[in-house]
Amino acid sequence: MNFELPILAPSILAADFTKLGENIEDAIKGGVTWIHCDIMDGHFVPNISYGPGIVKAAKKAAPEAFFDVHLMIENPDDYVENFVEAGADLISVHYETCTHLHRSIQNIKKYGLMTGVVVNPATSLHNIEPVLADVDLVLIMSVNPGFGGQSFIESSYNKLSELAKMREEKELGFLIQVDGGVNLKNIKKVSESGADILVAGSSVFSAENITSRVEELIEKLR
Repeated sequence: MNFELPILAPSILAADFTKLGENIEDAIKGGVTWIHCDIMDGHFVPNISYGPGIVKAAKKAAPEAFFDVHLMIENPDDYVENFVEAGADLISVHYETCTHLHRSIQNIKKYGLMTGVVVNPATSLHNIEPVLADVDLVLIMSVNPGFGGQSFIESSYNKLSELAKMREEKELGFLIQVDGGVNLKNIKKVSESGADILVAGSSVFSAENITSRVEELIEKLR
């Protein structure tokens, strides 16, 4: 699948769930083509977010958008099929939750979806080197997962650059995504450090005018 990079991917975790469809439509009006869904189970991360039902409702609100589902959950293999049925186009799993990471990636691939692997701030990129050729996307967490609205961890800039260098040296084609603390002030630097897809939650959905905020963020990226 070809995408025009870089991409802004609003996380609906920060949306007003009483106006979820409306919030998503406002983001789409601003130029969004990619929606990020943060799934939390209260075990791997200290928070519970939502499940396949919300993803399905969000997909219904924006059937033309690309849906990127980030599983911050234990035993992700048990839930892949549910999120496939809900309308996911890409599913990412955490290195830290997958005992058999290669198997988990293959499990997503068998449904014909794009696959991603995620690393927490304290996890070294070298841990995922064995699967880099098998994934479509690598997601670098720039905050410790579990809550929206956290500040960007500064060392993530170096991690993004390191990953971009690894991709180039290995001549691989995976996309680089970053999630956590991306805002108007740092979005350009984050992109220049190597990120192709920038997840933003509060900085999009907490804005008074979501459409205008999306336009501003995309303008900074371009």
